[in-house]
Amino acid sequence: MSKDKIILDGLEFYAFHGCHPAEEELGQPFIVDAELYLDLAPAGQADDLQATVNYDAVYRLIRETVTGQRFKLLEALAEAVAQKILTSFPVEEVLVRVKKPRAPLPGTFNYAAVEIRRRSNP
Repeated sequence: MSKDKIILDGLEFYAFHGCHPAEEELGQPFIVDAELYLDLAPAGQADDLQATVNYDAVYRLIRETVTGQRFKLLEALAEAVAQKILTSFPVEEVLVRVKKPRAPLPGTFNYAAVEIRRRSNP
């Protein structure tokens, strides 16, 4: 696996995911972090966008997934984001973290989250 990575941190979207009816009706913010592992040497050497993954395109794909579909579980949302990245871009591995800062929990907390790491099929 390459040690190089492209990082998108703190992408915030308003969406309607969750198991509770109020979550599906009212919605809430979700924060997504993504790390894409790939060899960045060709892009660094050529200074050419065509030699890397365009993070604007990754952002748009994540936004479309988070806001365009509904999931009950953060795990399912993270899996969908990871699989779409792996099938849309030439990356070796992806780490996706989905944070839910307004999860319906009784108490004070920063967020509830899941983090998954998936590899592309060789």
